[in-house]
Amino acid sequence: MRLFPFIYASVYMLMHVYIIIFKAKIAFNLKPKTLALLLLLAVIMVALPIIIRLSDIADFSIMRYEATYYSFLWMGFILQFCFLFVVYDIYRLFVKGLNLLFKEFSLKLLLPVRQVFIIILLLSIVLVIYGRFEARNIVIERITIYTDKLPQSVDKLRVVQISDVHLGIIIGEETLNLVIEKVLQASPDILVATGDIVDGRINHNLELIEPFRRINPKYGKYAVLGNHEFYVGVEQAVDFLQKSGFKVLRGEAVTIDGLINIAGVDDPVSLNYVAQKPVTEREVLLGIPQDKFTIFLKHRPVVSEEYLGLFDLQLSGHSHKGQLLPINFITKFYYSVHAGFAKLPHSSFLYVSRGSGTSGPPIRILSPPEITVIELKRNPASAE
Repeated sequence: MRLFPFIYASVYMLMHVYIIIFKAKIAFNLKPKTLALLLLLAVIMVALPIIIRLSDIADFSIMRYEATYYSFLWMGFILQFCFLFVVYDIYRLFVKGLNLLFKEFSLKLLLPVRQVFIIILLLSIVLVIYGRFEARNIVIERITIYTDKLPQSVDKLRVVQISDVHLGIIIGEETLNLVIEKVLQASPDILVATGDIVDGRINHNLELIEPFRRINPKYGKYAVLGNHEFYVGVEQAVDFLQKSGFKVLRGEAVTIDGLINIAGVDDPVSLNYVAQKPVTEREVLLGIPQDKFTIFLKHRPVVSEEYLGLFDLQLSGHSHKGQLLPINFITKFYYSVHAGFAKLPHSSFLYVSRGSGTSGPPIRILSPPEITVIELKRNPASAE
């Protein structure tokens, strides 16, 4: 975590240098003074998100919505701009390679540099505009799981999952109300939150607590902590979630009315913020009735093979399914399941939410936000 700001700043600055020095300078024959000005602006845009994050953690309100929104929107734009240029550069090298192999191969397939710059600029703007609309288009995803572990008196239970809302400076009451309306439409018996609900100093924002209080499922609301809750202050995050009506499961499990087990653990980043040794997944899962259906809340979509069979369904988030290009491909490579439903060995299942909000840039591309509705139904074959 300590190295993250340095890595972030280095990569983000290199992206600006790539665009300014290797693309804009060549396309428009920029003079040294213009280049110096653009690089200065780049330094400011790279530093601004760090300043905003630090000021928010310190509860210093000089940097508020407008500065945060536009700096992170710019970040999303630069990421798309670089990605499209890299794709074009690969294409350009491919064409030049063919020309070396086959002298008659035409380089007319390559456009003038300035024309390429303008086209990619316009495409990047279109992607950002589209991504802004997609970020507000919350989709309800539905899955059904049949099980022998529901009692004869219960035919089905409806569990609704939210994840990665990232309530903070950018994501506030407007987005939260969209999430809450979707949850209310789903009529949950149980509401679970799989981390990164909080991503800012919001313990003083009572208006963000009230929407959650509108949801009163029959069997309660349960949450675990993601990495961002620790980044911004675990005490205020837990306080917010509890005031919102959630039972926060931190290495513990509950059996609800003899019907179902819900277990939860902190995100592994807690090791850097909490002095005491956390309760292990094994300790949590072994301490609950094995004849009941067990939902395991774990922020990151990482499955520990040695614990397969100790839970029936792991619900996770964290990956956002990448959220933006080309991160979509990176998360798919990094996590064996970066979004959606998967069957696991030993009759276990995994569902990874794309998340209900956004982290960083307030845009999503090919990764719409979601609310997940899980219908647990008693297996007809188990009926007496």
